[in-house]
Amino acid sequence: YHYLKIIDNGPQIDAALLDQIFIPFFSTKKRGSGIGLSLARKIALAHGGRLYLQQKEGFKAFCLDLPF
Repeated sequence: YHYLKIIDNGPQIDAALLDQIFIPFFSTKKRGSGIGLSLARKIALAHGGRLYLQQKEGFKAFCLDLPF
């Protein structure tokens, strides 16, 4: 696998929302369309990979794993 990790030191995603962040058209932003994460995850899955979120105190990271 090839790995890509995007780390963000912004606010954590609320635990109550974690099950929804990859659902199409879900957004926490007033002007958000909610298609970015769901589309990125679908593309990753179509290529045999995965897109997921890691959160620890002080940072969050979106991780993309793709096969060789």
